[in-house]
Amino acid sequence: MHSIPLTGLQLRSQVLASGELELSLASVATPQPAPDEVLVRIEATPINPSDLGLLFGAADTRTGVLSGTAANPVLTLQIPERLMPAMAARTGQSMPVGNEGAGVVVAAGSSETAQALLGKTVALIGGAMYAQYRCMPTKQCLVLPEGVTPAQGASCFVNPLTALGMVETMRREGHLALVHTAAASSLGQMLNRVCLKDGIPLVNIVRKPEQAVLLRDQGARHVCDSSAPGFLAELTQALVETGATLAFDATGGGPLAGQILNCMEAALNRTATEYSRYGSITHKQVYIYGGLDSRPTEFVRNFGFAWGMGGWLLFPFLQRLGDAGAQLLRQRVVTELTTTFASHYAQEISLAQALQPEVIALYAQRSTGAKILINPHKASAR
Repeated sequence: MHSIPLTGLQLRSQVLASGELELSLASVATPQPAPDEVLVRIEATPINPSDLGLLFGAADTRTGVLSGTAANPVLTLQIPERLMPAMAARTGQSMPVGNEGAGVVVAAGSSETAQALLGKTVALIGGAMYAQYRCMPTKQCLVLPEGVTPAQGASCFVNPLTALGMVETMRREGHLALVHTAAASSLGQMLNRVCLKDGIPLVNIVRKPEQAVLLRDQGARHVCDSSAPGFLAELTQALVETGATLAFDATGGGPLAGQILNCMEAALNRTATEYSRYGSITHKQVYIYGGLDSRPTEFVRNFGFAWGMGGWLLFPFLQRLGDAGAQLLRQRVVTELTTTFASHYAQEISLAQALQPEVIALYAQRSTGAKILINPHKASAR
């Protein structure tokens, strides 16, 4: 068992009233677990797109100025003046970052449930994971199977549960197939594996020819490249073949969400038996769950009146699903952790390296194949 130090490092993000965002490593007291809590030595925690909003706020990641020491760096980023009002609620607050992670339970509270986790490798979700130690309630710990490493289990919540949540939303809302944008992402590749395994038709939308090749090599049957001249025609044909009337859009801005609805309507009209000036009566739904495109969402209403466009987030969905339903999803993730839900990383870095401008340039662009894993106990590069 590891010896437990009195303090540990934790990555913090703070918006300053001067119009800057400061990233730093704080030395915080190692917490003592309450009766039904455990103390986990965090050994792996991913940088997900969902972490970047809290990590960087509205700051321009290209403006970083590094100070401090190699072991305790401080990175200062500029926030455009016009975006400072959006940061008012968090100005002056030093905030911990990191949605999920994994590690070894090194101390436990007095309850029987907590004591049973001592020495176990567990995955966690609950924020403040970019830290060397994290105290968590036992109910928020997922025991990893024997032989599974913290690195293999570090991403077993956000992406896997999002992929399963999309499929569960499809089933609950009565759709038969899915459309997914940014489909070559780690999440997109995972959703493709889920749909292939479960026999669910999936239309994958990517932005580059090489991404289309990547997904087809992984067995994807319907891949549409939005950069291709015949994209809309190809998308419409894929919708005819799959019958997909539900889409999850990671881009958010620009015309893509509206284009998907228009193509859904066009696909439905190919099999319509009579004309209606109100369009198809089949409901078409696009959920926006990301913001890769910062432009306003633009759409031209050529898709009738049976449609919807809204937001979708994992954690509110899990709350609606309830504890029992969420536990079923988690159990599937554990069962298929090294197959369907396996995650791959381009690089493993230390907490200090996460503040280096050249490393930020890699993970802030959220490009395919550039997923980063933080090992909080990895020695800082000198």
